[in-house]
This record gives sequence, C-alpha cells and structure tokens, in this order.
Amino acid sequence: MDETLHILPQFLRQALRELPPGPPVEELRLRAGYPLSVVRGGEEVSLPGWPALSETELRRVLETAGQGSVHTILDQLRSGYVTVPGGLRIGICGEGAMQDGKLRSFRRVTSLALRVPHGVSGIARPLLPELSEEGRLCSTLILSPPGLGKTTLLRDLIACISNGEGTEPQRVGVVDERGELGSGPLRRQLGSRTDVLENCPKAMGTLMLLRGMAPQVLAVDEITAPEDLQAIQEAAGCGVVLLATAHGGNTRELRLRPLYRNLLDQGIFRRFVSISQTEGQRRYTVWKGGGEA
Repeated sequence: MDETLHILPQFLRQALRELPPGPPVEELRLRAGYPLSVVRGGEEVSLPGWPALSETELRRVLETAGQGSVHTILDQLRSGYVTVPGGLRIGICGEGAMQDGKLRSFRRVTSLALRVPHGVSGIARPLLPELSEEGRLCSTLILSPPGLGKTTLLRDLIACISNGEGTEPQRVGVVDERGELGSGPLRRQLGSRTDVLENCPKAMGTLMLLRGMAPQVLAVDEITAPEDLQAIQEAAGCGVVLLATAHGGNTRELRLRPLYRNLLDQGIFRRFVSISQTEGQRRYTVWKGGGEA
C-alpha cells in the first residue's frame, strides 16, 4: 500500500493513516460530494469525520498519477480505466468527451475507483496439486466477478511456479499489457524465473515471448479480444502451459459470450478456478475441463 500512496494528495494519505487495523485495503472509492471510502474484506466503509470530496480534488489525484498532467491520464482511456506505474488501476466516471463516436477524454470527473495491487503469498500453493495431472501443470483459467482477486491469485500462482513452491520450478513468461501483474516493484513478487513484457498488447506480446524467451508457462490477464484468443491458440500448439483470467462466475456464464464459448470449445484449458466470497473470505474452487461449473 505504501508504494502506491505517492499518487494520492497529502490529505488522502493522512485519511488512510487513520484507518483502524484490519484487512488490506483493496480499493479506494472517491466520489465528488461524498467522503473517501475504502474497500477491504469485501466491504466498502467510510470513517466518520472524513470530509466530502470535490471534483477539483478528484482531478488532483489524476494530476498526481499523470505526473503533473490530468490529460496524460485522460487521453489514455480505452476501457474506462488506466493503470499507472506500480500496477495501480484507476477507474473513472464522469462526463465523457466524444469524438467520431468514440470516448476520447472526460470533461468532468465525478468518481474514481483506485484498485490497489497487493500480493497475498501462499494462496495459490494449496491449489497446485489440483491444477496438475500426472505431475504436469495443466493450462488453467481463473474465473470470478470483478474485484474478487483474479489478478492477485494469478500473481501468486506465477510466483509459486517460478520459484518451485509446491511444484517443479519452470520459466514463466508474463504478458502484462496494462502493467497490473508485474509493473515496477510487483515484478519482484513474480519469482526468480519469470520474464515480464510490459505495456504490450497480449496478442503481440504472446508471440514475442514464444519466439524470444522460450517460456515453459505463459501467463496473461483478462482475455478480452479475438486476437488474444488467436495468440493463445498458437501458444497452446507450441506445448506451452497457459495461465489466464476472465470475468465470470462459471463456465455457463462464459458460454453466453461468443469469444469464450469458442475458447471453451477449443479445450485449451484443462483446469478452471472460480473465486467466490462469503463473509469477507475468498473461496477457491477447482474443476477439470470438460465439466460445467
């Protein structure tokens, strides 16, 4: 958390220092006209006495993240969020500025969601026996609704495989298109045999790693486009073990979307991990490919 606080104005840093002991902060929610709220343990709370935020203060957060320029951040928008160095994802809402039918920037910013990256060491190791078959790691797809920790689990899974914790150590290539898996200090959390390609589209980066780094395992976050699927298909044909994430609670939900229906029909992933949450506790469920869950 301390490594990401530098993008916040001083008054917000001070507010966070007033938080009582508890679970790690997962998200910060900033809304114009309301106090700062934090999400931890799956619950969003705001402390009494915290003042309401203004649009000016929200823009100040973006200005700090953009190293002095709000436009540095706003002009990067493609999917409603941007990622700044260190892996911090900033989601943005407000009044969009459109050009030729496309969102180009924001005239007003009224809400920010800052998703704080953090490693949770040890959560993947108990899953590894279930992710292997005859002693070999299987290609695995991690599923959950937004905000339940797909990227956190993937990051720890990469580290375990790279360091040989609970499995044979292997070289892992990571395509980190948005800088959320291994950007900045996060790279040291991914293990000693991990090579990270940052700020490169998944489809292009997958092929670059295959040709140049000879990974035994290839990891990507959030399959979202047909070209991502094509690159994954090519990697699977090269004998590389694949690790990836997708939004969805189960394979039945994935099949409602043509891209993922095609992915499932290919049979590339032999294991699936779904993440759910009950009373603030994450639950990880593993099942084999070919089954529906």
